[in-house]
Amino acid sequence: MKYQVDINSDIGENFGVYKIGMDDEIVKYISSANIACGFHAGDPNVMSNTVAKCSKNAVGVGAHPGFPDLLGFGRRNMDVSLTDVKNYIIYQIGALQAFATSFGIKLQHVKTHGALYNMAAVDEKLAIAIAEAIASVNENLICIGMPNTAMQMAAEKVGLRFACEVFADRNINSDGTLVSRKLTNAIIHDEELACRRVLQMVKKGVCEAIDGTIVKVKVDTICVHGDNPKAVEFTKKIKKILEENGVEIIPMGKFL
Repeated sequence: MKYQVDINSDIGENFGVYKIGMDDEIVKYISSANIACGFHAGDPNVMSNTVAKCSKNAVGVGAHPGFPDLLGFGRRNMDVSLTDVKNYIIYQIGALQAFATSFGIKLQHVKTHGALYNMAAVDEKLAIAIAEAIASVNENLICIGMPNTAMQMAAEKVGLRFACEVFADRNINSDGTLVSRKLTNAIIHDEELACRRVLQMVKKGVCEAIDGTIVKVKVDTICVHGDNPKAVEFTKKIKKILEENGVEIIPMGKFL
């Protein structure tokens, strides 16, 4: 059986003089990038430079819209109207799409960031608002989210292609959602364990939750976080073990 999967990372999250992540290196080992659009991180110069890096390395470019929350890095839940959410999404996609166009490439996907991503996984109305906003800009864009969530159902209802995402370095609950970062067991620090979990998710379609429950998952794209100090080596290891086990790493737009 032939396996094809995408590896994505959240990058372009610098802001002004503040630097986050190791974009210059990690972009060499991923196949798709989720680029911050100025609300939770990023700015015009960072967006332009990041799109340029992706273009140079043949990495698929996607918008990574979040709540307007620079101080909280978009990881704080916000109580905003569905109209506000739609406009936040449209605004941020439009900004990154303009930079992509300026480099002669097409936007591939949209993945919401942080709190907005997690809220949309369980809130059907919010998920529908996000999906409708994406489709209103470009119905050919791929929507990324966790499998078996409100976001997947919303994307499919609106008619968007959906990329099922798993996380290389995050633990999950029995319902498939991510363990809160407020808890000490949210992050997987053992790289060998993370690599084994990723391979199991890709080839067997299952993942063990923190309570021992075996959760069924579909894997189109694997997220590795670019702000982890070991992110580059971690990504290299995951890519290597997948390829050694017959998994082809390519941008999601080429197989979805």
